[in-house]
Amino acid sequence: RFQIQRGKTDPTGYKSLGDCFRTILQREGLLGFYKGIFPPILAETPKRAVKFFTFEQYKKLLGYASLPPGLAFAIAGLGSGLTEAVVVNPFEVVKVTLQTNRNAFTEQPSSFVQARQIIKTDGLGFQGLNKGLTATLGRHGVFNMVYFGFYFNVKNILPVNKDPNLEFLRKFGIGLVSGTIASIINIPFDVAKSRIQGPQPVPGEIKYRTCFKTMATVYKEEGFLALYKGLVPKIMRLGPG
Repeated sequence: RFQIQRGKTDPTGYKSLGDCFRTILQREGLLGFYKGIFPPILAETPKRAVKFFTFEQYKKLLGYASLPPGLAFAIAGLGSGLTEAVVVNPFEVVKVTLQTNRNAFTEQPSSFVQARQIIKTDGLGFQGLNKGLTATLGRHGVFNMVYFGFYFNVKNILPVNKDPNLEFLRKFGIGLVSGTIASIINIPFDVAKSRIQGPQPVPGEIKYRTCFKTMATVYKEEGFLALYKGLVPKIMRLGPG
């Protein structure tokens, strides 16, 4: 929700992460934090399947190129992320649209009704259910490239521990660091995606149109740190995950 803000002049903007939580709780209730939860649930199984299946396939293909293992893992991760993005983007469009609805959770349309409305109004293309695809490709591609590249290289360097508890902590720690670094690097794409898929500042006028132009606009109007809005909750979500 914090990333979707339309700029400093947004009258409904949140002043800080804490203000975001307080405002949602006061205006929309506890269930307001769960807006748009159904599309990610629907997307999670195919998303994970595509991510890890395609990663293994790309890794096998890159084995014929005689690349260094570190580079091969990173490129395979990039390929898996790009493929994953194509699968999840329609779900992301519906999720962001639901999250920008400031009404109470019980007053907003269902995920299926919202999806039908998007298709009816804007179609299935880059102005409709696949809006913001380039930014989503950047978000997932960069994240998986950094995550898989870092995780497998560091995991192979650090020795395996015979104690199962310590071995779990070793893998969890590497995964946590991998997810945190990947989140820090890819979040500008995430902010751009949220702005493109969310409501525009002026109804009927498209301000946030393309990925890199949106990043440039956010940087120019709101400063460098605006490209990192929502970093803390993103790390809390993706780091442990």
